[in-house]
Amino acid sequence: MGSYTETVRKPRFLCLHGFRTSGEIIKKQLNKWPDSVLRKIDLVFADAPFPSQGKSEVEGIFDPPYYEWFQFNKEFTEYTNFDECLAYIEDLMIKQGPFDGLLGFSQGAILSAALPGLQAQGVALTKVAKIKFLIIIGGAKFRSPSMSDKAYASPIQCPSLHFLGETDYLKQYGMELLECCVDPVVIHHPKGHTIPRLDEKAAQTVETVLERIQKMLSEDEEES
Repeated sequence: MGSYTETVRKPRFLCLHGFRTSGEIIKKQLNKWPDSVLRKIDLVFADAPFPSQGKSEVEGIFDPPYYEWFQFNKEFTEYTNFDECLAYIEDLMIKQGPFDGLLGFSQGAILSAALPGLQAQGVALTKVAKIKFLIIIGGAKFRSPSMSDKAYASPIQCPSLHFLGETDYLKQYGMELLECCVDPVVIHHPKGHTIPRLDEKAAQTVETVLERIQKMLSEDEEES
């Protein structure tokens, strides 16, 4: 296995953290994953564009500062600063890319899952390469019709890996998101709305997905 990391370009993912957390926090959360998984993927961590506008759920667990990608109403049907958020992500992808995929948790997962569709519609990320892969942890669909019509106008074509928590309050919405995906792989875990530790079976599934992504990237590069 030693030669794997030396001879093969690892897939590169931009990580979008949860609401009122930070790039540093999602980095710590993902560091619970085993080395066998982490050494197969190149993760880039960024902070969302807006400082937290209220109390963070992770206060007392993780240190500030905390950030949010955009703001929303109680029903999660109206969004504020969303266009600024899209422009900010595109800028990140230009400056720190290229990226092969997106990994998102919570608000970052909802955003990540919508971006391939928005990109395909030409309303976001028009200056960067196509998003090829998704890793969605505790995700869901956007609930406003105007957003849904654009983000999920056609099925999400890129291969996607989804983590669904048994007691996650977003689980039902995460299941709805699966219906939009052409090629989803699902890992169920017993926890709630969190980035779970990986047991042996889950780690094996993630490694298999990453190896498959790697193979697809190698084939793409050979063709080009």
